[in-house]
Amino acid sequence: EVQLVESGGGLVQPGGSLRLSCVVSGTTFSGDPWSWVRQAPGKGLEWVSRINGGRNVKYVDSVKGRFTTSRDDAENTLYLQMNSLNLEDTAVYYCYGGVMGYWGKGALVTVSS
Repeated sequence: EVQLVESGGGLVQPGGSLRLSCVVSGTTFSGDPWSWVRQAPGKGLEWVSRINGGRNVKYVDSVKGRFTTSRDDAENTLYLQMNSLNLEDTAVYYCYGGVMGYWGKGALVTVSS
């Protein structure tokens, strides 16, 4: 069974930081591209970042310079370090990827004062 389990979400004040993790099991991880996708309340899905097997990363413009995506192929884990969070970053963050396009269940990030 393929599982993508996100963790690290929570409530943070504007300007704060959070680190999301996504542990992948049941499928290949190293060498495959993996992404973070988010969905803000009442809005559609928004791709946030993508990291390929060579660790090249692309980001949506709104998070460039604030978010960092990385991967640990030995631990089958994808990370999203989020700094300088603002209200517009409030969303459910999903881990996505693999050969079949698997989705995690999501981690809620709430930025609020």
